Order: sequence, then structure tokens, then C-alpha cells
Amino acid sequence: MGKGNNIIPNGHFHKDWKKHVRTWFNQPARKFRRWTKRNDKAKKIAPRPVAGLLRPVVRCPTFKYNSRIRAGRGFTIEELKAAGFNKKYAKTIGIAVDFRRRNKSVEGFQVNVQRLKEYKANLILFPKKLNKPQKGDATEEEMKLATQYKGKQVLPIKASVVKEKARAITPEEKKYSAFVALRQARAHARLAGKRAKKQKDAETDGGGDK
Repeated sequence: MGKGNNIIPNGHFHKDWKKHVRTWFNQPARKFRRWTKRNDKAKKIAPRPVAGLLRPVVRCPTFKYNSRIRAGRGFTIEELKAAGFNKKYAKTIGIAVDFRRRNKSVEGFQVNVQRLKEYKANLILFPKKLNKPQKGDATEEEMKLATQYKGKQVLPIKASVVKEKARAITPEEKKYSAFVALRQARAHARLAGKRAKKQKDAETDGGGDK
């Protein structure tokens, strides 16, 4: 409704509506085009996996998302060494390498090393020259058995959740107060220097009297 002596709103939005509307009639054709591109890529890189390089398991940043795991950019040099890979050689056999990432936990390091070893056990390495096979290359029988992996991710990452069994609460746990424990920890941290100095002075005074 209009206010005061103003004109009643009457928007002329039906003029040339085709210029302001985006249609999606080409969606089936785009879907077919994406499918064709995926197939062409799979044929081009065969027998390598369609999903690309092997990625490590990492934790999401910040305190809020740290409980989640996802695929990282690449493996660290330490992880490759522990699994028996060279950093230059690893890039040639489908393993992503990240020179900037650092290992901050033993658990994450062991998970990624085990991931590399599992990949190595399932790897069928084709020789560059069939008449000159090198050490570690697959035989003709193994090459015949090789199939192209067409999943979305090489060695898919699955979050493992360990559920604890229900049990009765103990009397000590009922008496425990998280608020009091936190306040005491803060007090100990704040007064650590004063208490250490007081104890040192007391020991010094006691030694002088002797």
C-alpha cells in the first residue's frame, strides 16, 4: 500500500522477462558431456586409477573441526621414508607429496605410514620398457590381472568411531568437580613462580642458620 499522497506501487516486471530468467534446459546435455569426459580421461590414463593421486589422512584445522578427518594435500618426507619411498620416486607412482606439511602426532604419522604400506602392497607397477623390466616391476601375469580403479578416492578414508560400553558411575567420579579442578589448575599455574621462590628462600634461610 502507498503511504501518504504517494503513488501505489505497481512494478512492471513482466517486460522482457526472458532477459532476467536463467534457464537450465541444457542440464541433460551437460550431464552427458561430463560423463563422456570422465570416460575419456579414464581411457587416457589407464591402467592408473581414475581418482588421481593417493592422499594422506589429516585432521581439519581449528578446535571446532579437529575431530573430523579428511584427505590432505600430500604425504610428508618422514612418512615416505618410514614406508620405504623416495620423495621423487613416490610422485611417479601416484603418491601425492607435500613438502610443507609437518607431523604433529605419532598417531597420525602411523596411520599415514600404514596407508602407504597398504597402497604399496596393492600396487602393480608396469615397466617403462617391456623388454627391460627393472626391480619391482610387475610380471606379464600380474599385468594381465591389473584392473583400473574407478572410485572417487584411492583407498577411501573412513572415520572409525570406538564406542565405550555403558558402566556405572563410581563415587569418586560423582564427587569430582570439573569447575574446581580447572580453578585449581589455573591457580597452580599463576602461583607457580611465587611458590617456587618462597620454597627456595625458605631452604636458603634454613641452610644459613645451620
